[in-house]
Amino acid sequence: MRKPIRLLLASGAVTTALLAAAPPAQASLVTFKSGHIDLVDIAYEAGELELGVHDEDNDVEYAANEVKIVVGQQAEVTVPNDPAFGFLGTPGISTVWVLPEIQNTDLVWPGIATEEVEDGIFTADELTLTMQSVHGPGELAIYTENAVGQPNVLMDSGDALPDTMALTAGQHQHANWAFDRAGTYCVTFRATGTLAATGQQVTSDAATLRVVVEG
Repeated sequence: MRKPIRLLLASGAVTTALLAAAPPAQASLVTFKSGHIDLVDIAYEAGELELGVHDEDNDVEYAANEVKIVVGQQAEVTVPNDPAFGFLGTPGISTVWVLPEIQNTDLVWPGIATEEVEDGIFTADELTLTMQSVHGPGELAIYTENAVGQPNVLMDSGDALPDTMALTAGQHQHANWAFDRAGTYCVTFRATGTLAATGQQVTSDAATLRVVVEG
């Protein structure tokens, strides 16, 4: 149990003690509504895998908990009328909000990057990205589309979590990030790799990304 502050302190000292005990004020989040942003930026430094967010346009790196990604109303689209897109909702009927694989300058262009991981550190230069949890009003699916517009699902919180995707050192990938309801999401990722020199598995700390989908 926390002990009460002694009343024998002078009033100024009491004030100082109370201020010292108070938790620090929450810093303002850096908000992104557009631009080329690597929402998952993986680095290997000092023997540790690290996840962050990289503003590619300004070459600034942030911890995931320092940023807020806003998905504007212009991202709202109808699910393509094709059964292959059923993982997003009812084809031709349901609505989703998509940060697109192909750049739209009015929206965040989301990337997944391992450019800060050098070749040869991990076995076969392979890493695994895990979507551990998605807390919010709906689901998140990350997918690409081929030349004829057919989807390849990389990770989908609507199909049970955790979900994983394979990455390669030195990679920079864009994909569609689709949210099926408006609201605030907290998406938690980890990265894992096996060191080529020792066979030891290395796993990053969890990084949670905050995304606000405007309805």
